[in-house]
Amino acid sequence: MRIILNVCRSFLPVVVLPLLLAACAALSPAPAPVSDNAAVLALVDQAHAEAADRRLQGAMGTIERALRIEPRNPFLWQELARLHLAQGDYDQTESLAARSNSWAGTNRQLRAANWRLISEARLARGDAAGARDAEDRARQLER
Repeated sequence: MRIILNVCRSFLPVVVLPLLLAACAALSPAPAPVSDNAAVLALVDQAHAEAADRRLQGAMGTIERALRIEPRNPFLWQELARLHLAQGDYDQTESLAARSNSWAGTNRQLRAANWRLISEARLARGDAAGARDAEDRARQLER
């Protein structure tokens, strides 16, 4: 009987823990889509494919087309900021991330991510103090 209890005690965490973690993952909400508009979603998918192929100019143009459909969509402004960061256009990155924040409303996660983009752009420009300030703002939003 002792052997059975010892075996059960050693396997219980191995079996139960993954089940609990899976249940928690199933309960967490899926991230909200970038848009409800099918055309915008198709353009974002196209831009992601272009960026994956390192065709950043094409990806930027595609996101700009999506922005003509939904000019107040903060997720699209953030996508454009990320693409400019990847191209090394740090001033434009900061400007676009700030514009995304202006449309983000109460979405603290999006605003924090934008401040992190601003931090990266400032650091790349050599503005360590400005990068720290932007990172602090991101952290405050995540509290």
